[in-house]
Amino acid sequence: MNFDYLSAFSRNIGWITWEEQQILRSKRVAIAGLGGVGGSHLLTLTRLGVGGFSIADMDTFELANFNRQAGADLNAIGLSKAEVMAAKAREINPTLDLRSFPEGVTESNLTSFLDDADLYIDGLDFFALDMRAKVFAACATRGIPAITAAPLGMGVALLNFLPGQMTFEEYFGLENQPENEKTVRFLMGLSPAMLQTPYLVAPDAVNLALHRGPSTAMGCELCAGVAATEALKILLRRGKVFSAPWGVHFDAYRNKLVRTWRPGGNRNPLQRIGLRIARKKFMAKLSECPSAQTEPQRSSLERILELARWAPSGDNTQPWRFEIVSDNRVVIHGFDTRDHCVYDLKGRASQIAIGALLENLFIAASSHGLAANWSLRPESSETAPTIDVHFSPDPELKPSPLAAYIPIRATQRRAMKRRPLYPQEKMRLVESLGNDYTVLWLDKPEDRLRTARLMFRNGKVRLTMPEAYEVHKNVIEWNTQYSEDRIPDRAVGLNPLALGLMRWAMRSWSTVNFLNTYFAGTVLPRLELDLIPGIFSAGHFALIADKPPTSVGDYLSAGRALQRFWLTATQLGLQLQPEMTPLIFAGYIRESIKFTRVDAVEKKAKLLANELTALLGDECVERAVFMGRIGEGKPPKARSIRKPLSELLVTGNINTRLVA
Repeated sequence: MNFDYLSAFSRNIGWITWEEQQILRSKRVAIAGLGGVGGSHLLTLTRLGVGGFSIADMDTFELANFNRQAGADLNAIGLSKAEVMAAKAREINPTLDLRSFPEGVTESNLTSFLDDADLYIDGLDFFALDMRAKVFAACATRGIPAITAAPLGMGVALLNFLPGQMTFEEYFGLENQPENEKTVRFLMGLSPAMLQTPYLVAPDAVNLALHRGPSTAMGCELCAGVAATEALKILLRRGKVFSAPWGVHFDAYRNKLVRTWRPGGNRNPLQRIGLRIARKKFMAKLSECPSAQTEPQRSSLERILELARWAPSGDNTQPWRFEIVSDNRVVIHGFDTRDHCVYDLKGRASQIAIGALLENLFIAASSHGLAANWSLRPESSETAPTIDVHFSPDPELKPSPLAAYIPIRATQRRAMKRRPLYPQEKMRLVESLGNDYTVLWLDKPEDRLRTARLMFRNGKVRLTMPEAYEVHKNVIEWNTQYSEDRIPDRAVGLNPLALGLMRWAMRSWSTVNFLNTYFAGTVLPRLELDLIPGIFSAGHFALIADKPPTSVGDYLSAGRALQRFWLTATQLGLQLQPEMTPLIFAGYIRESIKFTRVDAVEKKAKLLANELTALLGDECVERAVFMGRIGEGKPPKARSIRKPLSELLVTGNINTRLVA
């Protein structure tokens, strides 16, 4: 097909005239850096109809570029960014006058790089501060307008440096500064408003010492759109163009637009305050030794275990340790908490948790093209189950979509929306269980209220039992939002006043017992933790096995089904909270196992066991492996996290030491 310039760019006409389109065809834009923003700048301006470019980049494409760089794909890996992007631009406009500098922009070629340029657009790596300063200085000397548009989070921060106006150096003040100070000054100068910081959910991903930080395709594409618009106004000499110290910061995630004005640039009094704050925040990271921060190479099994460790467990006990035996085999050394946790009847809660871990392993392995199979060692004890997991390549295995939800699945103990589950949501949840389990829904208004009352009454058993007090005292980590091995107090579900009272009371059992006896001390926590959340939800449910579980293997399988159910709920945007105490206390009663030294508590538990049977039915009670409530709601702001993988990896069989 013959290429016709006017036909190719005719849809620009209306926003620009035919005459202006021809002017753009005669212009040359210099772009240094063709990665995250530079490549998008080139393609956007090519589609605008700009006819000439000088492009420079010494780098090659790699897999880590795929999330944001316009030229990054499987065919481009290992190839020169300058050559790949030149080819892509020519596929849009084969008549381009393209000058390529595959060695990058350097002091020796800077003059030729800027020859005949009508505009310079900055696409250099954030940390290439020395070269950036030299390019902007050369632009100022030669009277070339220069634009920098930085992709910050999911937004763009724009600064224009126009001939005769404030220069790059006058604004940022980088000359003769240490490297770390340059980094802080450049960041704060680009983004005085710092709109992007409130939603940085993984601060550890910012590693200034290693010159690495997160970036999004949205930010890069916004940069291209904003910079190209400024380029149009500058090249056609129409429209208002703001020059430094004026800047613009738009953040799409927060739906905020801020026009910044910093007379004097980084010397501005307001900016100097921001710089002091930034130094305190970033200097410690900047001064870290890069070699000490280098991430170790992880094997596929380590990556699988890194994800699998996010399985749920009672009170975040994480009753497992991992032994990597070979490249395709892992041993799970399990243990239970029955000796010191009244909620772990015969170790079943721990076994269900280990089953959830197994399911995570299978799901995580699928992301690596590996199939997994497991076997419980027959010689291992019930209190310390040992499980062998083997992995094998399976080219036909598709990655499970549930893998993405493993680390974000959490318990939501607070009230949810009362919106009933949609039929398709229920169908997805039931299908997730497989053939050996079904769901008993308790989501009619009368069933929801009945279950909430049952939970409220079971709460009194839980809170008036000294054996449970010992558990509660040890599993809460105070004054924290996240906990690696317990439950953070902010995730308990109580309001701050009730939480403070709880912390004071839990200094001793005698204090708790006194409040319970004379001041109805259980009423407030049961209202907040049991009755109100029980009413405010889509409903309650019980997972029912086809046959009563009797063996460790049965409970491991139940844990696998539960994890699929919970992850599917998370995938659907639903929240979930376990409600296991009725099943646990009823199990003690049914099997005639004494679980408390307080006779009145045991008597109450027997009555509640009868209520549970009336709610679920005789047959379902014996086959129920899990109860919970579910509904639409916000993810919890505080939650239990997990111990790092390094603390969970062991060598050899250590079950004896774990149980001890």
